[in-house]
Amino acid sequence: MRKQLVKEIAAKGIRDERILKAMLKLPRHFFFDEIFVTHAYEDKAFPIGEGQTISQPYTVAFQTELLEIQSGDKILEIGTGSGYQASILLELGAEVHTIEYNRVLHDRTRQFLPQLGYRPHFYHGDGSKGLPQQAPYDGIIVTAGAPSLPEDLVRQLKVGGKLVIPVGNNKSQVMYKLTKVAPNKISKKTFKNFSFVPLRGEKGWK
Repeated sequence: MRKQLVKEIAAKGIRDERILKAMLKLPRHFFFDEIFVTHAYEDKAFPIGEGQTISQPYTVAFQTELLEIQSGDKILEIGTGSGYQASILLELGAEVHTIEYNRVLHDRTRQFLPQLGYRPHFYHGDGSKGLPQQAPYDGIIVTAGAPSLPEDLVRQLKVGGKLVIPVGNNKSQVMYKLTKVAPNKISKKTFKNFSFVPLRGEKGWK
């Protein structure tokens, strides 16, 4: 079932073989309650409690591909959720710092992920403002829909660093890839519509 899912994602346009291998290796069903295991290898988002979801596998792969991760890159993930996205980033050799707004999800994932052998740096707090104490980053990935582009996150990128973030209303967002090409200059690309849960926090949805 996992092989079939990875084939499906590749057919949708994901070209980075490292990402496909990581998704083939990582058992997505471990992130589901036992009664929902049959849903684990469908290419769709799924509720994980606390009003949050585990992202659609294609979306995970798409956002990851936009980051263009190299081994050793320092990546900030905003929205730990189930920990699935963080695990994919770790499989690619990134140093992952992941922040979660919801205390229940933070505590649960902080206990669970090390049992699978994945050990990102966990933080509980308002990720809409980034994580300035660990900046600068080679990449920042936001796994919830923001109402606007948070300037705080751009400031926390290294020159050459990339921010991947969905921006729009609370139903549909456009995926942005911002690259910090100079200290006060960014290049911007936009991609098709996605649908994420709302980003919470001071710079997110109230």
